[in-house]
Amino acid sequence: MFNVLCKLVLLAVYGVALASYATPLPLSADAIGWLRVAALALLAAHALEVVFCFRKVSLHKGPLLDSVLLTLLFGFLHWKPMADVARQAR
Repeated sequence: MFNVLCKLVLLAVYGVALASYATPLPLSADAIGWLRVAALALLAAHALEVVFCFRKVSLHKGPLLDSVLLTLLFGFLHWKPMADVARQAR
């Protein structure tokens, strides 16, 4: 449940950051600026996760591109459960 809640929060951050480019939001300019920076920093950190944790990212049972995109959005919230299951199976 915690994993799902964290994923929803990440989607909300990305969604509000994207919406801030399309329409005026009832937030201050500083808040919108920080939100955009936070969303960009999250995407950058998750891009590094794709590179450094590629072996774990590739454990996804679906297409590799799906796993890469999900890791870009959710980071370790996507690949960590798969890595835990693979480690327990050994």
